[in-house]
Amino acid sequence: MKKKFILEGLDCAHCASKMETAISKLDGVKETSVNFMTKKLIIDGEDEKISSIVQEAEKIIKDLEPDVVMKKA
Repeated sequence: MKKKFILEGLDCAHCASKMETAISKLDGVKETSVNFMTKKLIIDGEDEKISSIVQEAEKIIKDLEPDVVMKKA
């Protein structure tokens, strides 16, 4: 299942790369994409784990960039 989000307040390309790497390592994630230019996050994960993946992704984003807000696209 794919989930798409807008990362409001994302202003660091390096941080975007770190987010993508960390989220892609979560259990159940098939593929992750963070596009710094469009500020879009796409998570492709296993259906039964997607809600916990999204929660963990939010934690990762807050740890790396506390001012970034993750909103559904």
